[in-house]
Amino acid sequence: MNASAVSAAQSSSVPVAPGEAEHLAEAFRIFSQASEELAAAYSELQGQVARLTEELAAANGALRQEYQEKAALTERLTLLLDALPAGVVVLDGSGCVLQANPAARQLLGGALVGAGWSAIEAGVLAASETPGECLAGDRRLAVAVTALDSARGRIVLLHDVTETQHLKTQAERNQRLAAMGEMAAQLAHQLRTPLAAALLYAGNLENAELPLGSRVSIAQKTVERLKHLERLIQDMLMFARGEVLGRETFLIADLLSELAQTFEALARSRGIAFLVTDGAPGEALSGHRKSLAGALTNLLENALQAVEAGGRIDLDAWRDGLQIVFAVRDNGRGMDAQTIARLFDPFFTTRAEGTGLGLSIARGVARAHGGGIEVVSSPGAGAEFLFSVPCPTP
Repeated sequence: MNASAVSAAQSSSVPVAPGEAEHLAEAFRIFSQASEELAAAYSELQGQVARLTEELAAANGALRQEYQEKAALTERLTLLLDALPAGVVVLDGSGCVLQANPAARQLLGGALVGAGWSAIEAGVLAASETPGECLAGDRRLAVAVTALDSARGRIVLLHDVTETQHLKTQAERNQRLAAMGEMAAQLAHQLRTPLAAALLYAGNLENAELPLGSRVSIAQKTVERLKHLERLIQDMLMFARGEVLGRETFLIADLLSELAQTFEALARSRGIAFLVTDGAPGEALSGHRKSLAGALTNLLENALQAVEAGGRIDLDAWRDGLQIVFAVRDNGRGMDAQTIARLFDPFFTTRAEGTGLGLSIARGVARAHGGGIEVVSSPGAGAEFLFSVPCPTP
C-alpha cells in the first residue's frame, strides 16, 4: 500500500493498530506486485497466442497447399492410369482387386474390383508356351507382378503383345524367305547333283543285258540318291516354315531314351562312345516332340561327323532356372572362329555330302519353342552345343 492509502486508513474513523497497519500495507504491496506480474504474464501469453495463431495459420496454409498439390497429383495419376494402354490391376494383401484401369477391364473383361486374382487367372488367363506371357481369348498378354511392401499388396501389369508377337513372327518369316531367295542358286545346285546321279543310275537300269547283281546295286544307289533329294526337300520345307505345329507334354527322360535308341547303334558302328546323362529326372517339356527330337538328332549327327573312331559324344540334359538345357559335346576336331560365325547360315557346310540346313533347322526349332542354341568350340578341342528351351508354365 502507498503512503496516501496508509494515511487515509489512519485518518479513518476505524481505529487501526500500528502493527496491523504495517501488515496491511505489506499485503497491499504484495497484491500490487502480483497484479503487475499477472498483467505481464497475461501480456506475454497474448503475444504467444498471437505467434501461435500466426504459426497455425502458416501451417494450415502449407497443409492446404500440400493437399491441393496431392489432389492435383492424384488427378493426374488417375488420368494417366485411365489413359494407359497397358492394364493395371492393384491387389490387396488377400489377393483381391482394389483397383483396375479401363485397359485392364477391357483385356480381362467385366467388373474386376472385389474379385480374387487367382479366380481371374483360372477363369480368364491361360498359360502360353512363353514364360511370363498368358493368353486371354485371342490376345497374348505379358504379365508382370510387383509387390507393394507398404500395403502388403501387389500391382499386376498387363501388356498386350499380340501385335508385337505377330510382327515378330512375320519378320522372322520374311527373313527366312529373303534367305531362301538368296539361296536359290545354291539350292538348284544342291538338287541338281543328286538328281543327275539318280537319272544316270536309272538310265543304266534300262540295259537289258545288265547282270542281276549290278542291277540291284544300281537300284540301291538310285534309291539312295532319291532319298537324299527327299531329305533335302524336307529340310528346306521345315526351314521355310520355321514354326512348330502342335504341342504336347512329355518327360525329358522319354526324349533322351528315344534319342539313345536312335543314335547309339550308329555311334557304335563307327567305334564312337555315346553317353547319355539325365540331369533333370522327372522334369517335363511342353512342345512339338518330333521337331525337338529332330533338332537334337541334327546336333548329334553334326558331332558324329566331327569325331574319329575311338572318340566320344555326350548328350546331357539339366534344368537351369526356367530353362531346360540339352548339351551335345564331342571331343572331335573342333572349329575355328570363322566357321562358328557361319555355322547357322543356311546351306553353309564343311561336308561334301551335307545339305547345310541341319543346324539352321535346329536353331529354328529352338527359337520356335522360345529358346536358342549356343556353341563353344576351338580347333582341336571338340565342340559343345547348348540347346535350351523354356520350362512349361505351371
